[in-house]
Amino acid sequence: MKATTAEVHAGVDPFNLHNRKNYVMKVMVIVKATQSSEAGDLPNPELMEAMGKFNEELVKAGIMRSGDGLKPSSEGVRVRFSGKDRSVTDGPFAETKELIAGYWVWEVESMEEAIGWVKQCPNPMVEESDIEIRPFYEHSDFAEIDPSGTMRENEANLRDEISMQAANVEPYLFFGGRCEEALDFYQKVLHAKVGLMMRHSESPEPAPEGMLPEGFENKIMHAEFMVGKVKLMASDGCGEPVETNSGGYQLALTVPSESDAQRVFTELAQGGEIVMPIGKTFWSPYFGVVTDRFGVGWMVMVPATNHCEC
Repeated sequence: MKATTAEVHAGVDPFNLHNRKNYVMKVMVIVKATQSSEAGDLPNPELMEAMGKFNEELVKAGIMRSGDGLKPSSEGVRVRFSGKDRSVTDGPFAETKELIAGYWVWEVESMEEAIGWVKQCPNPMVEESDIEIRPFYEHSDFAEIDPSGTMRENEANLRDEISMQAANVEPYLFFGGRCEEALDFYQKVLHAKVGLMMRHSESPEPAPEGMLPEGFENKIMHAEFMVGKVKLMASDGCGEPVETNSGGYQLALTVPSESDAQRVFTELAQGGEIVMPIGKTFWSPYFGVVTDRFGVGWMVMVPATNHCEC
C-alpha cells in the first residue's frame, strides 16, 4: 500500500516537543508609563528597530507569548466599583508612575531568567524608565479553595474554547494524479485563482526513494486556490487512489499553538487512526494527520508565523 503525502514525513514522535523548554512560570513584564509615553510621543525609528530585534530574540528563545504597546491614558477610561454602583472616568490619569505603557507575557523557567531578559531590553523610553515583572497565579495557588479541581477544569475548558475561536478549517482535496487538470478546470469554470503551487520535485524535503510512482515527481505536492472568498488546498498525494483519503478530501484545521494542536490531535485520534504522528515539518512547526472515528480526515497544524514554543 502506497503512503499518503502526509506519510512522507511519518515517524515523528507524536509527543516530541522538539526541544521545548521546561516552563515553570508565566510572568507579565510591564513597561511603566513615563511623561513621554503619556504625552503620546512615539518612539524614534532607532528604538523601534531595537525593540523589534529584541522581540525577535524573545520569539526565537520560545518565551514570548504576547506583547503590545498601549496608547496614553488620555485615550482610556476607568470604571470604579462601589457596591452595586459603577462609575466611568475618562483619562488622562495623574499618577504616571502607576500607569503602564505596554507589556509582554512570557513563559520562563524562573524569575531569574525573566530578569536576565529584561536587562537585555533596550530602554523603551527616551527618559529613564522602569519595567516591572509580575508572576501569574498558578492553579496550585488555589488548591486550598479548589480541592476537587472543578474550578481548574472549568478554567482549562474556557482557555481551550478561547483558543479554538481562533482556529480555522479549510478543505484539502486529493486528486490522485489529476490535480493540475482539476486546477485548470476550476480556473476555467469557477474562475478560481491559484496561488501557491509546489511539485514533488520542488520540495525542500524530497520523498524517500520508492515512495512516488514513476513519473509522479512533477505531480502537485501542494497547491492553494481561491473560489470566491473560500480558500481550498489540493494535492496529487503520492499516487494513492483518492478513495484512501476520506473520499478525496481532508479538512485542514489550523490552531493557534502547539498545545492546542496536541490536545485536538489526541482527542480526534481516540477511536480513530493516526495517519501521520504530530510533530515538526518543513511547512509547519507542528503538523499531524488523523482520521477520526467517523472516517473524517483531519490535518492538524500550527501556522509557521505562530511558532514560538520551540
